Amino acid sequence: MNLRILATGGTFDKRYDPERGTLGFGESHLPAILERARVAAVPVEIVMLIDSLDMVDAHRQRVLEACRAAPESSLVVVHGTDTMVETAAVLGSAALPKTIVLTGAMVPWSVDDSDASFNLGTAVAFAQCLDHGVWVAMNGIARPWTDVRKNRERGIFESLG
Repeated sequence: MNLRILATGGTFDKRYDPERGTLGFGESHLPAILERARVAAVPVEIVMLIDSLDMVDAHRQRVLEACRAAPESSLVVVHGTDTMVETAAVLGSAALPKTIVLTGAMVPWSVDDSDASFNLGTAVAFAQCLDHGVWVAMNGIARPWTDVRKNRERGIFESLG
């Protein structure tokens, strides 16, 4: 499979800490999700595990460099939803000859009723069939990075148009 998954953190990979009563990061959930879905032999690269609201330009450059360095031409970037569009713009502006699909979750994978597994599954599929470019895949729909925004009131990603 010509696919790599890059993890950056976000709600997708958060875990509840009962001692502190907060959500934070431990290890990525991605290996467990891929095993449960019976998806084998897909490299998972942990670029960072942070909340996307804490991302700055240097973090986005690290994501870009990881995409550039990946030998695969199909990439999924698991990212926090709050600033996913900003990172997509950095990746899109670089015009790499790859298909890069960003996805995330509104509810952590470790919490009931999470959208993480569904979003990851669709992103994996989109990364293998869409044309080269940068896409944001959420809620079963992939949109080009130039035509997507997060609608916080509705809790979905939608077209700018």
